Amino acid sequence: MYLLKDVEKYLHANHISPARFGREAMKDPRFVFDLRAGREPRAKTVRRVRAYLEQPK
Repeated sequence: MYLLKDVEKYLHANHISPARFGREAMKDPRFVFDLRAGREPRAKTVRRVRAYLEQPK
């Protein structure tokens, strides 16, 4: 899953925890853990995460 790879890169590059990313991007601290467990997000969710990833920090 490309979204998970991109999220993992973001976590590593920005030194933040999966739970923090989930809270900030999706209001769901389990989001990254669910992706890792095989969750398939809907298209709207993918767009939302991609928009978050593209925001300047």
